Amino acid sequence: MTPQDLVLNIAVNMSRLGRYSHGHQLSRVSQFLADTQNYLDQLQNFHPRFRPTYDRFLKDFLYLKSTPPDSSDWSDTAFTWASILTHRAKFA
Repeated sequence: MTPQDLVLNIAVNMSRLGRYSHGHQLSRVSQFLADTQNYLDQLQNFHPRFRPTYDRFLKDFLYLKSTPPDSSDWSDTAFTWASILTHRAKFA
């Protein structure tokens, strides 16, 4: 997969994470956190223009992984990153 494809897959997963967190389907949240981590592990050799976005996303993703997905703040963070990554994938 290209870096752009991986970033778009991560964006889709962030949207799913927001939806499942908001709907309190916590088993699905852990599934998509793991799936997203797999995509991140594959994401290499992206364009340097994408580095600032990647670094900010990684910080928030680690926060999401380390906190319970039961607040609106958690869902909002996931939805926000879904939108940001969808628009910034072209830079990856």
